[in-house]
Amino acid sequence: MDWWWCWDTTSPYASWASSELNDSDLESRFRSGDVRALARAISMVERRDPSVRVLEESLRAQRRAPGVVGFTGAPGTGKSTLVDGVVALLRKKSSSVAVLATDPNSPFTGGAILGDRIRMQRHALDPKVFIRSMGARGHLGGLSLATREAIRLLGAFGFDEVILETVGVGQSELEVAAVAGTTVVVLTPNLGDGVQMIKAGILEIADIFVVNKADLDGHVRVMTELRSMLSLAPRGQIWKPPILATVAAKQEGIEELWAAVLAHRDHLESSGRARELAEQRLKDETGEVAAEIARNRVRRALDEEPALAERLLDEGTPYNTAEEILDRGRQI
Repeated sequence: MDWWWCWDTTSPYASWASSELNDSDLESRFRSGDVRALARAISMVERRDPSVRVLEESLRAQRRAPGVVGFTGAPGTGKSTLVDGVVALLRKKSSSVAVLATDPNSPFTGGAILGDRIRMQRHALDPKVFIRSMGARGHLGGLSLATREAIRLLGAFGFDEVILETVGVGQSELEVAAVAGTTVVVLTPNLGDGVQMIKAGILEIADIFVVNKADLDGHVRVMTELRSMLSLAPRGQIWKPPILATVAAKQEGIEELWAAVLAHRDHLESSGRARELAEQRLKDETGEVAAEIARNRVRRALDEEPALAERLLDEGTPYNTAEEILDRGRQI
């Protein structure tokens, strides 16, 4: 069995699979379509292994941008079942698809908690489907910096579509909109407080609303509340997020959902917004990379220079100490 179904890198299965592949032939195996090479490259990205930059540079010529759709919503809304339905639809359309499911990390091992990834097991033997569970790695927005790099690797590998599924919705989960081209917010009739949507800032990030489990009582009320909230949005907004009803467990409404995703993409391209967003994403990622480099540089200096750490403890001036360490880089 090939390893297109990938566990988190802390899993013994993932370790066994990656141990069969040496770094020396990583690029050639990646180019030949060896999914184990892709899995290993993503593991290196997750570990923040600097050597993966060489691979990324070598793949620049064949890099292409896949379509990226983000699914977010409160636990229990059926995101995984919905994503599973979308994957099935895309395969019927002969599109290759990768799913990056971002999970919380174990505080003990650092590994991702797979949660309900098991619901997508029916695609595990399909060579045109790649499913990877990635840990949030303590990143504020739930999407690690590694996710952005993983998307580029998936594009270079040849996947047409990348689907992001994030843990829950909260103020810190809104970052999915900064990574995905289209953000789908999933709701259900049985979550109680309708105004939770406003609390989470959902109106600002959603490109498409999906009321899943529409076979339950109350789904019409949720859709009505959503329409009422959207009517309060500032006038002049070019794209008005559609509100769709689905029953993912029965594969109902999936075609309409994907049609809405394609309509949103067409809107972004025709309005010129797609290029603006791509530029903003690269700026955001550059800022995150710079922050990561600076943070590692400061921590290394504090670990390697006991006198510096002792002075910091005595004087209690983290700002001055941090600036001093970072200023060293400017003088080189």
